[in-house]
Amino acid sequence: MALRTGYRRARKLSGMDALPHWERGTPAILCVAGPHPIPVTTVVRADDARVLLALGRDRETLRRLREDTRAAICLLGKGVAFTAHGYASVVSERLGASDRVVAVELRVERVQDHLADGRTEIIDGARWRWLDDVFGAAEERVVSELATL
Repeated sequence: MALRTGYRRARKLSGMDALPHWERGTPAILCVAGPHPIPVTTVVRADDARVLLALGRDRETLRRLREDTRAAICLLGKGVAFTAHGYASVVSERLGASDRVVAVELRVERVQDHLADGRTEIIDGARWRWLDDVFGAAEERVVSELATL
């Protein structure tokens, strides 16, 4: 896989050399410079070293990412608990599925496995739902579009 200048391949850390798989709909926490953590619900594993997510175009988080691309995503879901550290960038300013979000790619440099020591397991992840049908209806289309990037 060819990475842009300044990026390195994901490397083994705490027993992981690639992003694990997780259930669709598992929320995560995106952490950017500040520190500035926010929950994100549309998170897609693109491959072993890339995560794609939809981020509201008016978010303070997006402004911070444009200034400092260092970022991490922490995901706690059924059977997984990890933090992926790397660099994020906007890969699509406009999604056909929704004009409210941009597509952000996290190029992963390292993955920290929070279950590596075998002392604990995550039985289930956080559960959430859209309260506005407009957002809920767009979710499937946004995920499908992210999967093509």
